[in-house]
Amino acid sequence: MKLILLGAPGAGKGTQAEILSRELNIPTISTGNILRAAMKAGTEVGLKAKAFVEAGKLVPDDVIIGIIQERLSQEDCQNGYILDGVPRTIPQAETMEKLGVEIDCALSIEVDDEVIIKRMSGRRTCKDCSQTFHIVNNPPKKEGVCDFCGGELTIRKDDAPETVKARLVTYHKETEPLKKFYEERGKLCSVDNQPTIEATTAEIRKTLGI
Repeated sequence: MKLILLGAPGAGKGTQAEILSRELNIPTISTGNILRAAMKAGTEVGLKAKAFVEAGKLVPDDVIIGIIQERLSQEDCQNGYILDGVPRTIPQAETMEKLGVEIDCALSIEVDDEVIIKRMSGRRTCKDCSQTFHIVNNPPKKEGVCDFCGGELTIRKDDAPETVKARLVTYHKETEPLKKFYEERGKLCSVDNQPTIEATTAEIRKTLGI
């Protein structure tokens, strides 16, 4: 199965992608994680992306598409994949179509802006392995410490309320039109956000028929 996850920043795409990845045994391709790794390593692409991310702006298409093409050519993507965070704009989606990137379903997780802002303020990210937690919905076993690698958990700059609001404005302007793009191709599925991660997963399973 080849999926795209759509939804505002903080809608829970990353969390649901991890669950689906395990259940379907296909990799999650998260541009956010790939970019954060590049930024941490101080690569040319990483430094270029960093300025845009910290301003709450979208990373340019040429950077994103280059990263995705390289990743999808790897062997573990041959039986399917989950794209989380890409495409973010109509031009990106059109470019991916031209390059032959196939999609079975674009799954949109619907969440109100007010819920997003409240949710993001509770998010914590590991400085070392980029694993994310939430102080209410998905707390670490030990406060401030990553369950997976023992690294320090921090509030990312792009999770701060003022940055989240800027990112939501960008999302509604640049990314939300993708819903119509995929609806016109008969590939859009929408799922309303539920009170818990498990309930949202159950809705997704039902929608995808898995």
